[in-house]
Amino acid sequence: MDRWQAMRIFVKVAETESFSESARQLRMSAPAVTRAIAALEDLIGARLFIRTTRSVKLTEPGSRYLDDCRRILADIDEAEAAAAGSYATPTGTLSITASLLFGQMYVLPVMHEYLETYPTVSGSLLFVDRPVNIVEEGIDVAIRIGHLPDSGFSAIQVGSVRRVVCGSPDYFEQHGVPATPADLKDHRIAVSTSAWTSPHWRFAGDHRVTIDAWLQCNTNDAAIATATAGLALTRVLHYQVGPALLDDRLRVVLADYEEPPLPIHVLHPEGRHAPAKVRAFVDLAVSRLRGNPLLN
Repeated sequence: MDRWQAMRIFVKVAETESFSESARQLRMSAPAVTRAIAALEDLIGARLFIRTTRSVKLTEPGSRYLDDCRRILADIDEAEAAAAGSYATPTGTLSITASLLFGQMYVLPVMHEYLETYPTVSGSLLFVDRPVNIVEEGIDVAIRIGHLPDSGFSAIQVGSVRRVVCGSPDYFEQHGVPATPADLKDHRIAVSTSAWTSPHWRFAGDHRVTIDAWLQCNTNDAAIATATAGLALTRVLHYQVGPALLDDRLRVVLADYEEPPLPIHVLHPEGRHAPAKVRAFVDLAVSRLRGNPLLN
């Protein structure tokens, strides 16, 4: 018999002052209760009860041990209740990671809504353009763009993104519209060195173009701002310029030459055993991201 169960039996006998009544309440046989107390006394090396034909009374060591047992059992009950609660009700701190611009544009609003809905949860966001080991860095949920390696993690696809070449209407009015990828050699190109380190741009149909950048920027935002200002074309993931496309500040060209889109996944490592805080966020994120027309 395990020690936790033996301590539970001991507390019951101390409270009822009866082996038979304890056995009845615990739905055990009286001999089993007697054996449990005897085994506990052997383990401790002290008598816990003074037994007579009419009464069962605690010894002095038994009285001290009773206080300790009650405290230990209460701590166990509290720990189990806390663990069960974390799987039933969202609580604690939820940590999310995503790429920088995607996180700021699309994940941050989901986190705002989530925290407003679940006031017992606090949030932690890691938006970086680098690979994140979600286990080693203690991340609960990751939103990933691109094809995923086999990991055993739970992954739900919520959309897809395309690499697009885009520019402003003013730029196209002054410099013309490229009809094929090869035409890009005759245009100004602003590139983000943080996102695309290679000057060789690939397109569908095995088209390849070596880009001589007119402007190199260390952020996507700077390259996009340059294109929006009408100074150059740029190539980015279409979600990054979604608002500018909707209000016609930017337009996509060479759509017929785009490579297959990249999937977007909501990823977490705990599968069916994920705590409530993770399940609630995943459900909300899947709903909101799938419902966003800029991500499909």
